[in-house]
Amino acid sequence: MTNSSDAFPWDALPIRDELRGKTPYGAPQLDVPVRLNTNENPYPLPEELVRRIAERVADAARDLNRYPDRDAVELRTELARYLSRTGGHPVTEEQVWAANGSNEILQQLLQAFGGPGRAALGFEPSYSMHGLISRGTGTEWISGPRNDDFTIDVAAARALIAERRPDVVFICSPNNPTGTAVAADTVLALYDAAQAARAETGGALVVIDEAYGEFSHRPSLLPLIEGRRNLVVSRTMSKAFGAAGLRLGYLAADPAVVGAVQLVRLPYHLSAVTQATALAALEHTDTLLSYVDQLKAERDRLVTELRAAGCEVVDSDANFVQFGRFDGAGGAHAAWQALLDRGVLVRDNGVPGWLRVSAGTPDENDAFLEAVRELMKEQSA
Repeated sequence: MTNSSDAFPWDALPIRDELRGKTPYGAPQLDVPVRLNTNENPYPLPEELVRRIAERVADAARDLNRYPDRDAVELRTELARYLSRTGGHPVTEEQVWAANGSNEILQQLLQAFGGPGRAALGFEPSYSMHGLISRGTGTEWISGPRNDDFTIDVAAARALIAERRPDVVFICSPNNPTGTAVAADTVLALYDAAQAARAETGGALVVIDEAYGEFSHRPSLLPLIEGRRNLVVSRTMSKAFGAAGLRLGYLAADPAVVGAVQLVRLPYHLSAVTQATALAALEHTDTLLSYVDQLKAERDRLVTELRAAGCEVVDSDANFVQFGRFDGAGGAHAAWQALLDRGVLVRDNGVPGWLRVSAGTPDENDAFLEAVRELMKEQSA
């Protein structure tokens, strides 16, 4: 959350103290030729999938007078099949849970394992919704350390975990907004530290946020859940599946964790239409993942070309790139405005000196790179 503005005069309301002076999560949606600020998949769904969605939704519509399957068993079975095929580790339907976007997954986890009198820890800069949802569930938020290259400072993190004893630990890999992947041995070190710190209460929940996992150069961290009851991997269909408008997220974990989140889920939280659409998308996994391969190639091209233009770039395992450093007059926001003036919208996440650009189509990326080259020439003149 960022500081409040006159647009949100909520302090006059009897709002909870931890929400005062905050603004909602969101990125500006401006009408410009090239929008590369929200990490969306730029490729529309293929027509054969659109037709299949229409067929499945039509079938679901015939029973909309009835509640949907509250446990989404068919969908969870297909998600388990997808994870088993692509994640390097077999999982079953009992280990998978689905909700309205990965944000609802995170919210359900915090409702079940966080809350008043409990704390969650994450390593910033990272996905700001971790802290926002923590505060929204009455969970204390603790910001953990990163190194200058945006990797997690393991020694400092273990010391902080031992000191603050969080009930929930978030590890974002690949990390948003930096694109940084987290090594398996780092996850295991933090997991062990978290279990030791909360040993008297059964350990701490450790959540690996793999929203961008399909774009990584590294294999998924999914196999780490084996034998670790308190380890969760969170995923989404918004990115790799090009289905941001669907709002479908899911997790893989020990069946006990799946059972725990069902204690806090809203009744029939996943509509029949959502389940039907997600099932149609899973039928076209191979086609959709071919777009991922194209985006990974474009992401790597952005890294190479940005460095050639004189930018500093963080190695990326996501479908976006963090670049900079813009430490001159106006800093990153001035650079953001200069790109916007050239018809290109990227993301200013508030990380000093850095901006983030989503990988778009080749034409969109060409336009962005040309704008950056012009900006860098101006700054070096």
